[in-house]
Amino acid sequence: MSDHQNLLAEQRRALILDEVRRRGGVRVNELTRRLNVSDMTVRRDLDVLARQGVVEKVHGGAVPVAEARTHEPGFEAKSVLEPGAKEDIARVAAAIVAPGAAIALSGGTTTYAVARLLLDVPDLTVVTNSVRVADVFHSASPQGAGPGGGARPGAATVVLTGGVRTPSDSLVGPVADQAIGSLHFDVLFLGVHGVSVEAGLSTPNLAEAETNRRLIRSARRVVVVADHTKWGKVALSSFARLEDVDTLVTDAGVSDEVRAAMAEHLPGLVVAGSGAGVADVVDVDAADGLRREGV
Repeated sequence: MSDHQNLLAEQRRALILDEVRRRGGVRVNELTRRLNVSDMTVRRDLDVLARQGVVEKVHGGAVPVAEARTHEPGFEAKSVLEPGAKEDIARVAAAIVAPGAAIALSGGTTTYAVARLLLDVPDLTVVTNSVRVADVFHSASPQGAGPGGGARPGAATVVLTGGVRTPSDSLVGPVADQAIGSLHFDVLFLGVHGVSVEAGLSTPNLAEAETNRRLIRSARRVVVVADHTKWGKVALSSFARLEDVDTLVTDAGVSDEVRAAMAEHLPGLVVAGSGAGVADVVDVDAADGLRREGV
């Protein structure tokens, strides 16, 4: 019996999507042989991926969706993509944060996953331009939970920047930029639309690109959280070089070839979810430096 028979549907679809992107298309009969599942199971998986907007069904198989460089998916659409990988990444990223730190979280579904794991870290100051991230902390600290009706002891202090809302529920533009420019934080957790050697970090939203530049300039350490599907994507506007990133945390779905390319251009690379589910640290000093410095 193939190991693939026991895969969860989510894992099986992730494998299918990776194959579609890597090869530029797949056929149903190839997938049934590789995954050792029925023709009907593969077709149902392709239906789900097509509804998520990540593949296009064609006769006998599927091909990648041709994504415009200006296309910006909404938060809900992105939240169903690679949820397992995002949780692996979030666990590693959240472990970096020490009590009392001043941190920033950009918009995105992976930074949202990080935020949910930071609720029990006491006395944080959190700067964010994400409505969703702010709501994570707000919902966890209802008024009346602490003495005298205030927030519970140790609850995070959250600064929401203000600005114009994007489809992914980030706040961008001059108001956000001005708020961020006057602040300083220990570490920034940054979500991205695309990562490549040539284009660096990129986004389809021009205003968000400038807001991300401000976030990077205000941070002592920059930690990019991006699953393996972000590698090789290039959106409309680049806002940072790979060399501007202190550590990139990705997941075990990244290929050996991509790991080598990342390690060559990034000061620090952490692959989460590999091996025993801890982290495969390619550049130990760069990643551990955050912990040593209490950030």
